[in-house]
Amino acid sequence: MGGRGNREGKENPEAMTYGLDTSVVIRLLMNEPPELVEKVAAFVNSALAEGNDFFISDLVVSEAYFVLQKHYGKSKEHAVSDLRAIAASPGFSVSPEAMAALETPDAWKASPGMIDRMIANGYAARGYVTISCERSFAKLDLTEVIK
Repeated sequence: MGGRGNREGKENPEAMTYGLDTSVVIRLLMNEPPELVEKVAAFVNSALAEGNDFFISDLVVSEAYFVLQKHYGKSKEHAVSDLRAIAASPGFSVSPEAMAALETPDAWKASPGMIDRMIANGYAARGYVTISCERSFAKLDLTEVIK
């Protein structure tokens, strides 16, 4: 059974935040298939007009990053750019950890990579130390590398 989502801090107490699945994010970014994109766009536009907003989870950002590359042939650079654009669109948001990873200069070629940075950022936001066997993690705060 569906719920009403988070309404805290919204001007309209009936407004809610929807969590988007990867399939919806991909439709918004790739505009295909047209018949489904029309339905997604209609829902999103209607929801935004009613004062609702949308959250894209770290897992969805990660999955969409790979789907854009593997199924749609986008380069890492373009996948990051597309995700950064939707995350910065009015009415859409991602976690601060995901946004920090997306905004890393040259995120598509950074080492550690964007997804690894999201993982480390998520742990750091909770005060956890990330343990990794990847040497590149040594560049990040609150990480320990097992060599």
